[in-house]
Amino acid sequence: MKFEVYCDESQPDALWSKSRRHSKYLLIGGLWIPAMKRAGLKTKLNALKKKHRYPGELKWHKVHEGKGEFYRALVDLFVDVGSDARFRCVAIEADKVNLERFHRGDRELGFYKFYYQMLLHWVAGNNSYRIFCDMKTNRIGNQLAEIGRILNRVAVSATVESIQSLPSHEVVLLQLSDFLLGIASTRMNGSAKPGSYKDRLARYLERKLRKAELRPTGPGESKFNIFCMDLNRGW
Repeated sequence: MKFEVYCDESQPDALWSKSRRHSKYLLIGGLWIPAMKRAGLKTKLNALKKKHRYPGELKWHKVHEGKGEFYRALVDLFVDVGSDARFRCVAIEADKVNLERFHRGDRELGFYKFYYQMLLHWVAGNNSYRIFCDMKTNRIGNQLAEIGRILNRVAVSATVESIQSLPSHEVVLLQLSDFLLGIASTRMNGSAKPGSYKDRLARYLERKLRKAELRPTGPGESKFNIFCMDLNRGW
């Protein structure tokens, strides 16, 4: 079966610089969909944007109560399509990352190693994958291609056909990934004030998923998976 993965990151400053660190966790996430479902999901997302007169790019940092009906409709769509859209992210506790010991002092190398971990355990079976990442400026330009090569070596029966970066303002599925990752980051970092709109929106997703709260999950969670990395032991 063919799958597509749409990836983004949240709070990268947590890894980049202690002086600019405002969050405990860096998160890297991906929206996973069967390739045959891409067109239908895009059509539904664009129809929601048109219905609710949502201008421009969907981004978590732009979320506000004035478009509350639209954001709840996004949550409803994600949940209601079931296994046709799954979300997975890794959460890395920045204070425990030892860049000098494990990543040659290279924060970009460390970042892409964590990106690889987000993808690794869900690239499986006799499936093929196309992976799309939000475009960012890299000091070393071949990091994504290297992740693809390593995944193809490790995942014996699966195939990564391609991995590339795209501008998120042109790709509505990257925007949905950003939105879901923002909710996960809000919960992991405790960044929304109780009762604030973003807190209420996160609670709305929790109710739809029938969860008391969004928190780290085990590997068997297939709809909304949060892999909180224990940098000493793994899961």
